[in-house]
Amino acid sequence: MPTRLLLLTGTILAVALAAPAFSQTAGTAVETRRPNGAGQKPAFEGQTRAPQPSQVVKIRAEPVAEGLPNLWAMEFLPDGAMLVTAREGTMHIVSDEGDVSAAISGVPEVDSSGQGGLLDVALAPDFETSGMIFLSFSEPRDGGNGTSVASAKLVRSGAGAALESTKVIFQQIPTYDGNKHYGSRLVFGLDNALYVTVGERSDRKTRVQAQDITSGLGKVFRIDMQGKALPDNPFVKTDGAIPEIWSYGHRNMQAAALDGQGRLWTVEHGPKGGDELNRPQAGMNYGWPKVTYGVEYSGSKIGDGITTLEGTEQPVYYWDPVIGPSGMAFYDGDAIPEWKGAFLIGGLVAQGLVVLHMDGDRVKFEEHVPLEARIRDVKVAPDGSVYAVTESRGGGSTILKLTKA
Repeated sequence: MPTRLLLLTGTILAVALAAPAFSQTAGTAVETRRPNGAGQKPAFEGQTRAPQPSQVVKIRAEPVAEGLPNLWAMEFLPDGAMLVTAREGTMHIVSDEGDVSAAISGVPEVDSSGQGGLLDVALAPDFETSGMIFLSFSEPRDGGNGTSVASAKLVRSGAGAALESTKVIFQQIPTYDGNKHYGSRLVFGLDNALYVTVGERSDRKTRVQAQDITSGLGKVFRIDMQGKALPDNPFVKTDGAIPEIWSYGHRNMQAAALDGQGRLWTVEHGPKGGDELNRPQAGMNYGWPKVTYGVEYSGSKIGDGITTLEGTEQPVYYWDPVIGPSGMAFYDGDAIPEWKGAFLIGGLVAQGLVVLHMDGDRVKFEEHVPLEARIRDVKVAPDGSVYAVTESRGGGSTILKLTKA
């Protein structure tokens, strides 16, 4: 297996890569693992298995905070501290020196069974004056649960903090008695619209609703800060449709970010194969479960086993085998100039950072930074360094700071 030098807390280590789908020889894209979707072919050149760049930057990874509860997301506050969510239902503030606050009060109740819990956090565009934040979480409801969004005011007092006026502003419907595929990422667009990504709840009887615009499963929503549909959303005038829908035909989106032009990009989990990078656009259908580059976990085909279908959009890029995407950031900093204009994606399966170097709206190079841990979230700090949130299946998280060596 090929190796990559990783500088970890000042010590050079030779780290084996997590068996990427491509060769790590610079400038090549030689297969090292067979795709699960045998016989499936990309729709265009460069849609999968891009080569790595000819020059690969060496990265130093230093732990900022350790021994944290099982984190799902983090967001930088204006003073450089980090606001973090723990899946079990708590929030904390982590200082830039790694000190962890007591649990923040006022957090809504969550259903943390299975893949559920307290999920993403986003600051309002006017946070510095309003103090408002937004949370996504799996909300316990009569008959099951579902992904919901709440707003609240973050009030800090010394080293502690509390949420005030916590209010659920949006609920994914229908409610379902399951514990998988909640999504969910929250991203504010340049127009102050809030994009909400959700999953289709995984099961065969629910995933078909990703194709149904009267259902809220497997969608990107676009809402205002009160949780209402924007008047220029694509389905506001369609009888029976959920007006908050922006795009549909998605599986389970746990990564989303704006690019340098303020456009939304997402990465969603595929089944056995078929993780997808998309640029969701208004009213577009992204195919799941009718179309996918992947197969059932059993190895059998999904639906008709097709990868293209008229009326559905092709992914900009896909992975087979998967990287297990969670968390995403667009890099526009100066501290690591080699990554300028790239997307940084957390890899749960890849156990590291996946760096997509773009050429317009296409992937030119794919680079892996092995971190020997499941990466749940990725953020770029004000100084241009990159922070990665690790996740342990046994519980517990570490926040890593990544800088150029």
